[in-house]
Formats: sequence, C-alpha cells, structure tokens
Amino acid sequence: MIRQELITYIEQNILPLYDGFDRGHRRDHARQVIERSAQLARGFDVDEEMVYVVAAYHDTGLTYGREWHHRDSSRIVMADEMLRRWFTQEQILTMADAVEDHRASAEHAPRTIYGRIVAEADRLIIPELIVRRTVQYSIANFPALDYEGHWRRSLQHLEEKYAEGGYLRLWIEGEENDNAERLAQLRTIIADRDRLREIFDKIFREEQNKKEFAICELFSSYDYSSEIAPVGQAPAHEPQEIHLSASISYFPSPMLIAPTGH
Repeated sequence: MIRQELITYIEQNILPLYDGFDRGHRRDHARQVIERSAQLARGFDVDEEMVYVVAAYHDTGLTYGREWHHRDSSRIVMADEMLRRWFTQEQILTMADAVEDHRASAEHAPRTIYGRIVAEADRLIIPELIVRRTVQYSIANFPALDYEGHWRRSLQHLEEKYAEGGYLRLWIEGEENDNAERLAQLRTIIADRDRLREIFDKIFREEQNKKEFAICELFSSYDYSSEIAPVGQAPAHEPQEIHLSASISYFPSPMLIAPTGH
C-alpha cells in the first residue's frame, strides 16, 4: 500500500509540473502511466511505492525541454530531498535509473524491472491516442509548419517510431500487457496511408478547434471596462497588455537544479 503522505506530496508538488507541458504530456498522461505501471507491476515482486514514484516523475524533465528530458527527470528524482523521507539512497538511485531508462528511443534496454515497467506503461499504445499525441506535439512545438508540414512531420515520426523496423521496443510480456496486439493494430494503420491520413485530418481539425476556442475564451473573459475613461479624461492606468501564450499555457517555475547540458 502506498502511504498517504507520499501520495499527497506527489499530487501537490510533482503532478502539477505536467500542467505546463504539451498536450500529449499533461497531467492526464502522468496519471495514465501511474495507473498502467501499477497494473503491470502486479506480475512482479516489486515495491509498489517505487513503481508509483518512477511513473510520477518519468516526464518531469520536460520542464527543461524534450531532447534530454529523461536525464533531467532522473536528476529531479536525485535532487528531491523529500523522497529521502520515504526511501533509502539505494532505492532513490534505482528509481532515478528507471526514470532515465523510460525513453522509447534509448539505445539500451532498461537496467531494472522498474525501468521496464515504466517504459512499457509509457507506451500507452492506443492507435488513435498515439496519432493524437503526435499531432498535439507537432502543433505545440512546430507552429511555423502549415497543414501539410504537420502531416509530413507526424508521418515521419510515426514511421520512425512505430512502423515495422521502428525504434520502439516492448519490454514486458504477459496477459497484463496488450501492447503487442495494439502495436500490430497501429502498424496496420500506418501502412494504410489513406486511412492514416483520414485519422490525422480528423484529429488535426479537432486540435485546431481547441486552440481557437481557447483564444476566443481568453478575449471573451477579458474585462475591457477598466480601460474606458470618461470623455476628455485619461485612463486611470495604462492599458494592460494581453499575453496569449502566457494565458493559454502555464509553465511552472523549474525546480532549483541545473538542467543536463545539451
């Protein structure tokens, strides 16, 4: 059983970090990985609190950017003094290694069962969800691309990672894990270019509509009355500047550690 004080700490201090990441790596993603890790862990003799922490911290390094986020996530685990309330130094080292090893493009297999569990849980191979997360990442990180540019970038990513011969590897087998079956389904979709384009088009339109709705909501909620002064009288204060990016996305202050050198 996971101690309540540990859950409270994670809920109040770690999961909120995900609120500032791209749509494919928000708090709902962290919760999915936590839940999936718990399911996969049932088939192994492991510490469930360690499994929980590894899953909760696995993408926190996105605070510093994507390229080295797996290493920065590991550094965040090592730097978090609060974890020493509940874990030994050896356990923290094991969790830090597992967090670093979760990345699908890693050149080596996860070093421990904890790394294999979180790496497998992070796959979340649901075909439409995979395409949606790919589109969300493209929109968030490549705003200069046009519609066809997003399609080409998304297709390239899906083929490099998930298609036959892609770099994605599965690390856990068994009845608790249906990733192999779902990966086969996804590969069938990727191979059918017309079907994949149809799914992409639908998801891209939905994501663009969400973005436009957020901008409309921002403007509709802004109080312009404070800027209106009687005729011949200057406003009581300078008009406030509207920062769209800051209003739509909240980026929390990073933890006080230096990011991995790039």
